[in-house]
Amino acid sequence: MHIVVARLAAAFRAVDGIRFDVRRGESVGLVGESGCGKSTTSLMVTRLIDPTAGRIEFEGRDIAAEPARSFAASPIRPRLQMVFQDPTESLNPRFTAARAIADPILRFGGKGGATTTRARVEQLATMVGLPLDLLDRFPHQLSGGQKARVGIARAIALEPALVVLDEPTAALDVSVQAVVLNLLQDPKDRLGMSYLFVSHDLNVVRLLCDRVIVMRAGRIVEQGATSDVLSAPKGAYTRELLDAIPKPPV
Repeated sequence: MHIVVARLAAAFRAVDGIRFDVRRGESVGLVGESGCGKSTTSLMVTRLIDPTAGRIEFEGRDIAAEPARSFAASPIRPRLQMVFQDPTESLNPRFTAARAIADPILRFGGKGGATTTRARVEQLATMVGLPLDLLDRFPHQLSGGQKARVGIARAIALEPALVVLDEPTAALDVSVQAVVLNLLQDPKDRLGMSYLFVSHDLNVVRLLCDRVIVMRAGRIVEQGATSDVLSAPKGAYTRELLDAIPKPPV
């Protein structure tokens, strides 16, 4: 995937003049303080909002040329999925966990009937560590970590090429965050997906990402291999982000 958002002469620009790639099979971290444009970028990449100008090239096609409203029915949509920040808000309260996971399969013409769909849902639940006896529960009957697993299973149900993860652990207890982060790696490796991991937590990015992009005020200020950027940052802003990480007392 190749993203270019053109510079505009508007008074306010949420994202301005950014350019980056996500290669097949890699994890790219998108970091910066709140309000820097990370979530806007992720929503544009997944075609949930329209860029004002620029290109978003995905598998050889400029998907920014198609309006977000119609892209929902595009044959490309199954190849491009998202895990949202708040697992509670992103799940339909009227859907059981099984129905939520099955939703993309049913929307995009899953074949084989109810038995085949249920078997696929159970396979996905097992992949993300969700106990099968929870599949018939509704979101309000699940813990935060369990709802996060449902959201991840739903996102990978169609085996997309790219999954955008918008701070998927931000709404979870600290004790649950590490478990959810660890379970993300297995389906990625198994299915050969790419991740665009949006986060303000540099320790998470250090753990999961091959490359990192640092944003500030809607622009990219630094990018490169995660080990290089986080061990020897070139930009003052990146150093400020690293200095802000809480350190254990000596």
